[in-house]
Amino acid sequence: MGGRSPRQIFLVVAGIALTCVAAWIIIWRHGSSQAAQSALPPSIPVSVTAAAQRDVPIYYDALGTVQALNTVAIRAQVNGQLISIDFRQGQEVHKGDVLAKIDPAVFKSALDQAVSKKSEDEALLVDAEKDLERFNTLVLKNFETHQNLDAQQAKVDQTKATIDADQAAIEAAQTQLNYATITAPIDGVVGFRQVDIGNIIHTNDVNPLTVLTQIKPCTVVFTLPQDDLGPVREAMVHGSVPVVAFDQNDKEQLAEGHLLLINNQIDQTTSTIQLKAEFSNEDERLWPGEFVRIRILITTRKDVVTIPPVAVQRGPTGLYAWVVKPDNTVDQRVIETTSVNNDVTIVTKGIAAGEQVVVNGQYRLDVGSRVDAKTQAAGGPDKT
Repeated sequence: MGGRSPRQIFLVVAGIALTCVAAWIIIWRHGSSQAAQSALPPSIPVSVTAAAQRDVPIYYDALGTVQALNTVAIRAQVNGQLISIDFRQGQEVHKGDVLAKIDPAVFKSALDQAVSKKSEDEALLVDAEKDLERFNTLVLKNFETHQNLDAQQAKVDQTKATIDADQAAIEAAQTQLNYATITAPIDGVVGFRQVDIGNIIHTNDVNPLTVLTQIKPCTVVFTLPQDDLGPVREAMVHGSVPVVAFDQNDKEQLAEGHLLLINNQIDQTTSTIQLKAEFSNEDERLWPGEFVRIRILITTRKDVVTIPPVAVQRGPTGLYAWVVKPDNTVDQRVIETTSVNNDVTIVTKGIAAGEQVVVNGQYRLDVGSRVDAKTQAAGGPDKT
């Protein structure tokens, strides 16, 4: 060791020994920590969302058919030649608008004859009344009998009755003449024209001139199971029941209206009840004969706890959901629910607002499993 003393050599050896012991302790502790960590099960990745407290509208869904409020087959009320058509196919018309005209010559002639006949009878009445006046004077002077006076009075009364008949004939002829001009009885949209100008049109023709359909407002007829009758009637008692119409694919909202009536009989064959809703349809997005999806707002549940339907699981003892606890382990929670739609389930028992429920990855879980939770946005808002 050269010039070193035994004491120095001892200190060097002791330092080396202490260093080795310290290194061994560090390595042992690190190995023990790694072994402990490797002994823990790995965290299971899951998606979670928070149970929310909110107001939830309760809807009933149905498939319905749009119906026109009024449909009128436009037919001739007199026979004759069609001399003009005053509408375009598909045109929107209003009550009183002229749609077509029938040759009025025959009806005008009949009216003129009736007027002339009345004028003739009125002249006869004047003459008969003058004769009656003379008869009255002669009877007072005993130059005429009461029998002849009575006969003259009867002649006057008969002539007056004839004039009344003439007036009725004039009104009938005038009506026939008016019928030669075909007008729209309601507001609506004109359909296909089925008779052309120049044809002879009859009152008993199989095909009408056209069909006039009133689509503003319009109605939708739909059915619900008879079990839904009670809640619907209860909703109507509390006021107007909102109804929303969607397209056949249930994606695009077409119109908003209200429930008009519930049919007065249940169909015992299908155990369903028919209902009718009315829509103003000012934008004409609903068309007669169209199939639409109907959503009726029955009530609104206030301040209820909701979770996505995918969080609800079914087990041997009923429904449950996986709830993530603060220590990142999961608990299998028995719950009671009310299904609302594809986006929302109301939890009536078992989960409080704000608790994290698993919505994806449940199949790998067991009670007490440690999870790596990633927050997933709740389902989109309900359709309204």
